[in-house]
Amino acid sequence: MRITACTAVLLLGVSTLAACNREEIATGMPMSGGASATAMLRTASGADGGRATVTEVAGGLRFTVDARDMPPGTHGVHVHTIGRCDPPAFETAGGHWNPTTMKHGTMNPQGPHQGDLPNLEIDGGGRGTISATIPGATLANLLDADGAAFVVHAAADDLKTDPSGNSGGRIACGILQVN
Repeated sequence: MRITACTAVLLLGVSTLAACNREEIATGMPMSGGASATAMLRTASGADGGRATVTEVAGGLRFTVDARDMPPGTHGVHVHTIGRCDPPAFETAGGHWNPTTMKHGTMNPQGPHQGDLPNLEIDGGGRGTISATIPGATLANLLDADGAAFVVHAAADDLKTDPSGNSGGRIACGILQVN
């Protein structure tokens, strides 16, 4: 996330932005009229697994996952390149969304993919949420001719191993649909 002097002043409680222009506003600030897309997550058996959303924000996209009825523990979550979720393995969702041709993971010096998101922590009741903003990402680029999908993986993402962070099999998937 890019923080500018203008934003730092805003965060300190100063209410004026007179010295700022649009390019100085921090990535991730809400945009009036920003487009969004939603994916209803489903498990391999077709059960409801929650919802993932993508929202245009200043300078990028905000990804949010609200999972339910998932196995407790830490799970890798990624945006995948194809808007298909054929069970049981969801391999039809393709690989990670990576328009910048980087390596996988935020801890990889040659990464990350734009589709790499933080790990999702699922509590004992099967619920968990994450939210992350990806600078430079656009909804138009994400939702190309073959669409895109959110995928929840069986294991934690190690945030560095290419191509998928050793995050294991795909346990839930949802196809992004423009709202």
